[in-house]
Amino acid sequence: MSEHAHAPEDLLAAAPHEFVRPASAWQAVRLLPQNAFIAFLKFYRRIVSPLYGDVCRYFPSCSAYALEAVTVHGAVRGLGLSVRRLLSCHPWAAGGIDRVPDGGRTFPDFASLPKIVLLNHPALAERHQHDHARDTGPAAQGEPSP
Repeated sequence: MSEHAHAPEDLLAAAPHEFVRPASAWQAVRLLPQNAFIAFLKFYRRIVSPLYGDVCRYFPSCSAYALEAVTVHGAVRGLGLSVRRLLSCHPWAAGGIDRVPDGGRTFPDFASLPKIVLLNHPALAERHQHDHARDTGPAAQGEPSP
């Protein structure tokens, strides 16, 4: 196995998109607002956000926070969390790390985590790389370690 087969760039490239795939026509109608918000936020992050540069006081940025909130919690709760975050972002805010609360949509394994979750939680990717290297190293394959 090559050294960088699971580099962060490779993990991000292989990560699924944030859109929720419906299983039925009814679910497609129910998920339409969530997927519409996700499309708007992805457009904003690609076109508008780069014009501002790196000015956010928080990590993740407000647009990244909103995209993760809508992806994980759905349209209504995600929008509520995003508005709360935007209202707390002002010149007198201390800033810092502000994570999206757990809950809502769950992901069965690491490979199913959307790209925005990996971007907003870099420790997840690092831990996965470390665990994967340990599980596929020489000792795991029955070879003695150096």
